[in-house]
Amino acid sequence: MSTTPSVAIIGAGPAGLTAAYLLAKRGIPVTVLEADPRYVGGLSRTIEYKNFHFDIGGHRFFSKSKQVEDFWTEILPNDMLVRPRSSRIYYRGEFYAYPLKPFEALSKLGVLESALCLLSYINARLAPCDHPKSFEDWVTNQFGARMFRIFFKTYTEKVWGMSSKEISADWAAQRIKGLSLGSALRNGFSRRRHSGGSQDVIKTLIDSFRYPRKGPGMMWEACARKVREMGGIILMGQSVDSCRLDPQGIWTVQYRPQDGVPSTMIAGHVISTAPLQQLVPSLRPPLSSKALGAARSLRYRDFVTVMLVLKDQHRFNDNWIYIHDPGVRVGRIQNYKSWSAEMVPDPVYACYGMEYFCFEGDGLWELSDPELMALASRELAQIGLGESDGVLDGCVVRQRKAYPVYDDRFAENVALIRGEIEQTCPGLHLVGRNGMHKYNNQDHAMMTAMLTVENIIAGKRLYDVWQVNQDAEYHEAGTAGDQAGASGVRFVPSRAASA
Repeated sequence: MSTTPSVAIIGAGPAGLTAAYLLAKRGIPVTVLEADPRYVGGLSRTIEYKNFHFDIGGHRFFSKSKQVEDFWTEILPNDMLVRPRSSRIYYRGEFYAYPLKPFEALSKLGVLESALCLLSYINARLAPCDHPKSFEDWVTNQFGARMFRIFFKTYTEKVWGMSSKEISADWAAQRIKGLSLGSALRNGFSRRRHSGGSQDVIKTLIDSFRYPRKGPGMMWEACARKVREMGGIILMGQSVDSCRLDPQGIWTVQYRPQDGVPSTMIAGHVISTAPLQQLVPSLRPPLSSKALGAARSLRYRDFVTVMLVLKDQHRFNDNWIYIHDPGVRVGRIQNYKSWSAEMVPDPVYACYGMEYFCFEGDGLWELSDPELMALASRELAQIGLGESDGVLDGCVVRQRKAYPVYDDRFAENVALIRGEIEQTCPGLHLVGRNGMHKYNNQDHAMMTAMLTVENIIAGKRLYDVWQVNQDAEYHEAGTAGDQAGASGVRFVPSRAASA
């Protein structure tokens, strides 16, 4: 048995490593168990292929929390670039700037279509859905039915693999609250630069952001290194089999490498970023049959990135493009060199990420790597961003459980699991996107970890981490630099009532 740690952390993504760093900095022994044998960072890792670097999705470093911004600066003080945001929407053979540029949208949609969109928007404002339950209801209230069909429906259904009528309005409210046709138009007429968290701005409309010069993985690799330098332990390639709580409130965590001999460790606290679907069955004593059933019912959307290397013909200077066209299966295209020139080893080349949303085991997921490369090459040419025979090299990365699905039962299922864990599992803390089955951004995930550390150190629940982003804003009221309470942040509404 290894040296007894005070805190065991499951997962070395942004939430897990944030917690590990802050605990180690306070002198608390910590051990991190990460299933990936090579990469830390979770969804925010950066893959290296023949000296090309690419992300699993794009990861902007922007927060209204000064505490989060300061954390990033502390970890990478000299390696953060300020990048201009450039993104577009591809729809019916046309590229539209996103955020919206009103005159461009008018000219490309045409006067008649634009007039119909405006009438549809007016109708939605005059007769809104009073109690929007679905994503479609929520967005139609904000933009009108016609704009919903053009700029939201196809892409969203690609992402989630389900009808927009089946997606909970909670997802739209959490991700894009504050964005409406009016705010998009105002932004289009009045463009302001926003770097870091220095302005009170809707996240989806920010004009600039910070980015590590060799990708987000650079941040988390540096964080892991600092954790180890402070005496923390990070064990790679280790999957957790079980977490057992004894009557004295001590946790025994059993873990093992793939096809290896299991080991155990003892902890006073366990911080889990593991998907609830995986964590709940591992708990001993077991939760109720209802909680186990709720965990099995949680759904996830998986993700395939096809990285393509080709000669740079300068057809694509955006950071990314949303693909709303139903004629292709790709959902989003990343241009890694536009995020940072250091992602590509030779400026003569371009490196694109063709992103496909799928369910593990479906037809797309089961395609071979050569088949996915061929599909991505054809679709890149079909969209007009390259030639199918111009692809020189590439690779495929499959990401399980990339997105927790917000279906009509998820909130009920998560509430049941959360309630039982809080009642029966003292010392077990759920943080991060999959750990809470909550579609958090990177900085929200980090904040749940930061507040959990404060709770552990205090020996009581000072903060309810479930309230991070609970008000469905990108962040709660306030701009970066605002201070509130011990956490120094404003997007946490208040201390827990029990504090």
